[in-house]
Amino acid sequence: MTRLAAARREALPTRQFAFPAQRKEPLENAAHVRNAIARFDQVEGVTDAERDAAWKRITSAAKKFGVEVAEGCWRDLGRRR
Repeated sequence: MTRLAAARREALPTRQFAFPAQRKEPLENAAHVRNAIARFDQVEGVTDAERDAAWKRITSAAKKFGVEVAEGCWRDLGRRR
């Protein structure tokens, strides 16, 4: 995954984060989108409503960057198919 320097991360608009209020999980490219999906269940201190909104932002960014998302909902993450 590409590293995001602290200065560049701070310069990102809030809307480019999966969890904008906490500025967690930047969604600026395909690698960051894949990382946000992989680490989604590790995010602490957020409500289910915030997770729902974050998942919508992640799936929107995934479409933009051509990242395939197998799960239909964040609650499906980690479940066996």
